[in-house]
Amino acid sequence: MDQAGLKTNNRFDAYDTLETRADLEALYEVLSSVKDEESRPAVFTPYALPCNINFEQLQMDGYQGYHYESLQDTYEKLSGQQPEAYAGAWPLWQEGIAKGLLRPQFHGREHLNLKVFEEKLQRRDHDIMCALQNHSYTRIRQQDYPSIGWTAAFSFAQAEELKRFPGILKSGLNAFESVFGYRATAFTPPAQQFHPSLYPVLWENGIQAIDRPLMYKQHLGNGKYKRVFSRTRCDKTTDKATIVRNVVFEPTEDRGVDWVAFTLKQIEAAFRWRKPAIISSHRVNFCGHIDPENRKQGLEALQALLQQIVKRWPDVEFISVGELVKIMQKEQDVSRD
Repeated sequence: MDQAGLKTNNRFDAYDTLETRADLEALYEVLSSVKDEESRPAVFTPYALPCNINFEQLQMDGYQGYHYESLQDTYEKLSGQQPEAYAGAWPLWQEGIAKGLLRPQFHGREHLNLKVFEEKLQRRDHDIMCALQNHSYTRIRQQDYPSIGWTAAFSFAQAEELKRFPGILKSGLNAFESVFGYRATAFTPPAQQFHPSLYPVLWENGIQAIDRPLMYKQHLGNGKYKRVFSRTRCDKTTDKATIVRNVVFEPTEDRGVDWVAFTLKQIEAAFRWRKPAIISSHRVNFCGHIDPENRKQGLEALQALLQQIVKRWPDVEFISVGELVKIMQKEQDVSRD
């Protein structure tokens, strides 16, 4: 892909991969090493996608249209293709969930915009053809789509394009249950683009909370936007929750800061305002398949952060997003009584 001229735009292009057995083993070791006052380990809530591009089927079909497969199928396939990296990785996912180290929630069916994908595929766009032939989907240039991100599954140009999304949400939520063994109760959209007219589809299919940025530009269609501010709360009418991640931890991103110290200050601010510290991070921080040093850097910072958290706040509790939502809804019910 480098030789074909596809630019490496960021650390996601450079290092992000489906998590390997070694990635999960190393992550679990760090999460298990630090316990809260209830003797519970630190827990990640991975916003996960239950489906991936089926590259082989696309090729067999002559790249005529989109095909996807389940996450389990992807791991099974990779276990045969790259056993040194992926054999046993899917059982490790299940083990992490059983031990309370991971509690995945819904991030959509796939992390790509189908309009962009299909139109570029039809045109045999250089970037997408090169990526797909290399069993990748990255480094796609953003020309011709000013209001649609190529990774933003639910972004759109015209309002009529929204009609496609309820079916994707329903099939994605059903696929999530099939893959992970339970219904998702929280959702954050890929690249955070999501029209509020789609919220009822989420509520009707078991979602209790949506994760939104503190501030974002909401696309209304035809290139018109409005600025929206969010806060962590329960809606008094629907009893559905909004979650806003108020702490950022990206230890492999060079922002010229000491990430452990910077993140601790954010946690301190959240606790000062009597708010839960909801820490945002990305998988790329803990990936070592392409570069083991990337994983080493991220996990060393994570371990230091967790150790400092329990040292400074001995009464801290580690909970998943799903557990937080239940607490918020319970408090909402109490306030009504």
